[in-house]
Amino acid sequence: MCEKSVLRAVYPGTFDPFTMGHLDVARRAAAIFDELIVAVCADSGKQLLFDLSERVQMAAAACAGLENVIVEGFHGLVVDFARARGARVLVKGLRASSDFERERQQAMMNRQLAPDIETLVLLTDPAYAFLSSSLIKEVCGLGGDVSAYVPDVVLEPLLRRLRSGRDLK
Repeated sequence: MCEKSVLRAVYPGTFDPFTMGHLDVARRAAAIFDELIVAVCADSGKQLLFDLSERVQMAAAACAGLENVIVEGFHGLVVDFARARGARVLVKGLRASSDFERERQQAMMNRQLAPDIETLVLLTDPAYAFLSSSLIKEVCGLGGDVSAYVPDVVLEPLLRRLRSGRDLK
């Protein structure tokens, strides 16, 4: 009897916080692959608003309606994480040409580290092309309404954190 192989992909990111743009890419990737792992990176080198467990929880809640999506946090190299999960594809969202060079560099390094893992780039829906987690934090921190740009399950924790007076620099 032949065993059906599962086409599994990893969608890595910091997701600080998880935005509607992230959810759009996750939905579209979930429609392509049998299983999509939204991989929340612990080691980003960025100043983060939320800790790893909070980011995993928010991403999982945002993706709850996507049956073939699981959310996990990880440390270290994304290619090592992908291999450990049996994934052969990394999914990346590309918002604008300004993202291209950084994503290309990452994809080329990942190819050197793991030639068996491909990078698939999905162009962001134009409705979300201007969004970034940094911009969401900045606008929200200055009192702007970001409710259209983050899932409902992210909005309240975001507002609560920003109201606590934590530094966003």
